[in-house]
Formats: sequence, structure tokens, C-alpha cells
Amino acid sequence: MFFRGVLSGKRRLDTQHFTRTLCGSVKSCGLPTTLKSVISSGVSGSDVKVTGWVRSVRLQKRIAFAEVADGSTARGIQVIIDDPQIASSLTTGSSVEITGKLANSPGREQSKEVQAASIRIIGASDPGSYPLQKKRHSLEFLREIGHLRPRSQTISAITRLRDSAEMGLHTFFHTNDFIRIHTPILTSNDCEGGGETFNVTVPANENPGGFFGRKVNLTVSGQLHLEVFTGAFKRVYTFNPAFRAEPSQTGRHLSEFWMVEGECAFVDNISTLLDVEEEMVRSTTQYLTEHAASDLDFFLKNNEKLAQLIKKLTSPEQYVRISYTEAINILQQANTKAKFVFKPQWGHGLQSEHERYLATTHFNGPVFVTDYPAAIKPFYMLPNPDGRTVACMDLLVPGPCELLGGSLRDHEYERLKGRVKSLGYDDGSLDWYVNLRKFGTTPHGGFGMGFERYLQMITGLESVRDIISFPRYAGKCQY
Repeated sequence: MFFRGVLSGKRRLDTQHFTRTLCGSVKSCGLPTTLKSVISSGVSGSDVKVTGWVRSVRLQKRIAFAEVADGSTARGIQVIIDDPQIASSLTTGSSVEITGKLANSPGREQSKEVQAASIRIIGASDPGSYPLQKKRHSLEFLREIGHLRPRSQTISAITRLRDSAEMGLHTFFHTNDFIRIHTPILTSNDCEGGGETFNVTVPANENPGGFFGRKVNLTVSGQLHLEVFTGAFKRVYTFNPAFRAEPSQTGRHLSEFWMVEGECAFVDNISTLLDVEEEMVRSTTQYLTEHAASDLDFFLKNNEKLAQLIKKLTSPEQYVRISYTEAINILQQANTKAKFVFKPQWGHGLQSEHERYLATTHFNGPVFVTDYPAAIKPFYMLPNPDGRTVACMDLLVPGPCELLGGSLRDHEYERLKGRVKSLGYDDGSLDWYVNLRKFGTTPHGGFGMGFERYLQMITGLESVRDIISFPRYAGKCQY
């Protein structure tokens, strides 16, 4: 009743006012000031107290320089220490509390610095065993110290980009009237039909049918559950973890990853769906250029190809769109020079080498491939009038190759029912999904994008294992 009264009154309560009403500000709530706040809002000459972790210490005869970071900015802040004895007690990796004067920095790489008056070591770090030093560490090495790699500059930048990209996606969806749905992690269905699922079991359970009385697995996609909501909401999306038990060891696959998926009701044209997907990628990338420029620059530095890709992704010019048949023709013509391991043939799926050629060599940018053969696509896709293909698409990009996929969904009850039966789903596990077509169904479609693959494309990194905080893949679940 309180919220209803406030929101329906003459003075509408905005989010910032509500936050101030509860605790005034983050600072007054008791949280220490972040370096981001100190650098952006601090006044030169004022007294400051900063906390963080020492990245490096440089000792000279009469003065010392320490770089302190707290994860809130791409670069930490430089601390000037006049007492060499105090500075000698600092070690890389230790956590510290520093009080002193904020000053404008004469250096090019930072705008502010702290002239330390006192330093308190909160958590010491043994310099002999601390594995992160002021030198370049390979990403492979950082994976072996996953509990410490967030302190590295590369993983720190990825983490902030990840946060900003998620905000960019949510901004796109909510700006366009999508409603977020929390789809389940535990499900009795295998959306993709590939069978590459992690089954859920409870040891020593007396129920012969298992804990749930039926076979249950971790979700591979929230699509089917999103389609439930397109019977009541025109536009919905989810941002959830997904799990696939595929043994692949490539740099594009993980066993646990995050998916952003959208579904739209009253959509009967594949080009409309392409427009939505394209704008999602474009606006999210534009959001990063505006809100995470310093972290994006960390990866763009000395990488002209990546810089050109960012320009193409954010350009208002429509992404290239070709059919699967056109793609096969391009690949067959290129086969003599490209010498593909897998010969491109109509009716066969595109291999990663084919996708890479199309996105990186032939078009050198994002390209939609539409209308794949029905025989190689999932049961729920809408057949095209030609009887051979379905109304679907993949977006191919340099780097991870396949970035997202989607389709119009088959909304014709009898046809979908027959298709499900022909695939052997006689246990009734998909009856609820098929029956959605009996009660006010609409033409509709949707898509899914691997969040780590998007970030892999944006950063130019070779492996998604360096994009996610704690990578899980075949043979690896360390933490």
C-alpha cells in the first residue's frame, strides 16, 4: 500500500530519490569510496582515504611509487610515498588503506594521484609465492590461477566489459518493451534435441522415478519456456546460464555459459526478426563505446582489425544478409583456393572453417545466413513454402564465427504435433508445448546469443575460457 500510494500521488518517486530516502548515498551507507569515484569526483588538494590492492611498487632512493587498484577502473591510482621505509613494507598483492592528499598527476596515463601521509597494510602478501608480478602473463597461465586472475589487468577489463555489456543488453530490451522472464534451470526437456544435457540425480533416493518423478536435466536453452510467455506477452527475453555436455575442447565452447534469448509474438517475417537481432548487437556495442570506452580501448590498442569490426557493428548500415544456398555457392566457388577440409555441400551444416571464411575473409564483418535445410535444423522451426528449408538464421562474425541463431517458430498445431511424434517424443513430455498452438497461438519467432561469444568477438580473444569468471568445460571444473 505504501508503494502504491507513493507512485499514484502527485509527486512520482524516482529511483534516485528513493535511494537517497533509504540511506542518503552509498558513502553514508558505510561503504568505502571507490577509486573510480575518487578519480572522477575528487578535488585536488583534498584529504582522501583509498583502499585496494597493490599492483606494483617501484622504489627509488628518496621516493617510491605504488599502483593501487580496486577493480572499479581500468587503471588504478598512483600513490607517491616519501618514506622509503614505509614503501619497503609494501608487496605486490597486499591489501592496503592509504590516507593522504589528492593531487593532479603530471603523468599521461592518469589524471589524479595520491600523496600518501599514512599507509596501513590490511592483508599482507608473500612476494616469494604471489604469482602475479608486473609483467605480461599468458592467458593460459592465468587460467591455472583462477582464484587470483581477477586481479590481472586483462581479466579485470573483461569483467567490467561483461558488466557493461549486460547493462547494454538490458537497456536495449527494456527500451523496446521486452519483459524479462526468469526461465527455469531445471527442466524435463531438451530444447535443441541433441541429447547433450547434464542429467540431475539425487543419490540414495527411494523414488524409482527420481527426485522429481521423471528425468530432469540442466537447461540448454530457455526458448520453450519463453514461448509460453509469448502467449500472453508480445515481447519477452531471458538472461540465464545454460549447460551443454559436449566434449568439445575448442575456444568457442563451454559446458556452462550465459545466454540471452528473446521471443516476439505476432512476427511472421524473418526479416523483422533479423532487424531485432541486428539492433540488439548494434546498440549493445554502442553502449560499450559510450560507457566502457577505457576497457574497450585496452583490447583495441594495436588491433586495427578489431577496431574496424567495432565500427561495422555500430554502423547504421544494414549487416549483410544471404541465404544458406547463396552461402554454399560462395563456399563452393572459393573451395579451390581455400581448400576446405570439409567440402561445402547443400544439405550439410556449415563447418567452423566455412563460417570463418564467410565472416572473416569474404565479407570481413557480420553476415546473416538464412533459410537452412529443414533436415539439419530443430523440429520447432517454421517450414518455408519451398518445403525444403526453414525460416531461420545464424549471425556469423569474425572471431567466434556463429554468434547467435534463431528462427520463426512453427505455430501450426497439426504439423508440429506430427513433427514431434515423428521424432519419437511419445512420452508426452512436449504435449504442453504443442498444445500452446491450440489456444490463441500467433506467428512468433525468437533467437539466442551466447554472451561469452559476444564478448569474445568484442575483445578479440581466442578463447571463451578467458571471458567467463570460472570456466567449465570437459575435464575442467576446478573451483
